[in-house]
Amino acid sequence: MTTFVLVSGPFTDGRVWGEVTTRLRESGAEVHPVTLTGLGDRRRPAGPDTGLETHIDDVVRLIDETDAPEVVIVGHDYGIHPVLGAADRRPERIARIVYLDAGMPQDGDVALQLVPDEEVRGRLLNPAGPDGDDGWIAPPAADGWQRWGSTAGLSEEALARLTDLASPQPSATFTQPLRLTGALAAVPTSGVFCTASGMSIAKLEGLMTLGMPQLKALADPRVGFFDLDTGHWPMLSRPDDLAELLLRAAAGGGHRLTAPPTEELPGHLRPFALDVPEQARERVGRVDLHLPSDLAEAEAGAKAGTAAEAGAPRPAVLFVHGGPVPETVRPTPRDWPTYVGHGQYAASQGVIGATLDHRLHSLADYPLAAQDIADAVELLRADPRVDGDRIALWFFSGGGPLSADWLSAPPSWLRCLAASYPILAPLPGWHAVDSRFRPATALAGAGRLPVVLTRVGLEVSEIAATVEAFVAAAAAERTDLEVIDVPHGHHGFDTLDPTDESREAIERAFRVVLGHLLP
Repeated sequence: MTTFVLVSGPFTDGRVWGEVTTRLRESGAEVHPVTLTGLGDRRRPAGPDTGLETHIDDVVRLIDETDAPEVVIVGHDYGIHPVLGAADRRPERIARIVYLDAGMPQDGDVALQLVPDEEVRGRLLNPAGPDGDDGWIAPPAADGWQRWGSTAGLSEEALARLTDLASPQPSATFTQPLRLTGALAAVPTSGVFCTASGMSIAKLEGLMTLGMPQLKALADPRVGFFDLDTGHWPMLSRPDDLAELLLRAAAGGGHRLTAPPTEELPGHLRPFALDVPEQARERVGRVDLHLPSDLAEAEAGAKAGTAAEAGAPRPAVLFVHGGPVPETVRPTPRDWPTYVGHGQYAASQGVIGATLDHRLHSLADYPLAAQDIADAVELLRADPRVDGDRIALWFFSGGGPLSADWLSAPPSWLRCLAASYPILAPLPGWHAVDSRFRPATALAGAGRLPVVLTRVGLEVSEIAATVEAFVAAAAAERTDLEVIDVPHGHHGFDTLDPTDESREAIERAFRVVLGHLLP
């Protein structure tokens, strides 16, 4: 007989698992839905010190009180934090950990990192501010749950029930770091993706091509995955199907990932589609400068006293990589062939190409990345070799939302903004992305700024929808938009598709951008 311990997400308690608990028990399983301190049980009120450690103790206590030698422990959303903390203390009692539409927190992480509601995140980051939380975060009203996760599949009755069951959450549960010893390394795990939240098995397999160490570890026979076509609260929207998946997970079922062959280059590290003559490259902090050969030779000659000055300052193009890219990924994006290729090609055309490593490591990091871009622009414009009045910004993939700041109020020196296969609005499940980063909305302030969009025909449907919405908004705002189509191109076509069509698209985009920079 399988024994389940069920730990739900923020503001909810054991009652939210009611129908799932019934179905599991009907199958013969023993089930323990957990109510954490301060959430729904007046006999266990929260005090001023109630935090993540308190909730970990709650789960450990329940495990210790359970007669079963091993339990399958399920963590939904925030619930994965106390689940992992408890399992780390009692690894010998854990048969399997199930991540239910949850992140993959590591030692030292705080739940705040994945809080999707911007307003709540701001209060947690600044508890002493005028809008501080006083030690508690109130649950959302019925019309506010979508800020915490997709409500797809929830009936009006289910949404009302979710609201009625909700309790305020102690703030420290979001801000205390999770402490793990590594004892969980041998514990089997399962993941259940609620696809309306934006992630699926197929998308995870696509991410694995980046070679991220933490994702490679998921290609393990002890790890299984399931897709569930619903929103973030499957225990209310599809309780029967969720119960069935949990039983299958407990039995060791699920889709197994396959790591890409180590000898095969991942897509982002394949060669750039264009053959580009080598240009000088100079590293300054987070920024690499790709210098035209005549400028580099003149500089070298001037230093040696054998040549004249380098001449007039040059226009510059700053290339902004996509993401999120975990901080541990090596090489970093500015050394990926796509960005090296664009920087070198810009230099071969007589302008300075600039690439940078910005800090878009998670969905909550767009403000950090935006600051890195602003700093890179300032560095560029201060360089005496750069014509500070002739700059273009070029965004790629998940860097697309970062274009919003520049579209909303373009400075006079910004002569052109380009984007290649960009994501131009937060995708489903990207609740942690600040509302500031919505390029289509920002177009209202773009004025006469020229915009160059390279669009691929084989784009992921969710990304394609953001591009089409942007194009429609540009038409409504009468934006100076030029669209370059790559009908047979994939997302990342500049390395994935080394075809004449790809090369022509890259060259055409450069001609348009440089046409706005060069006299």
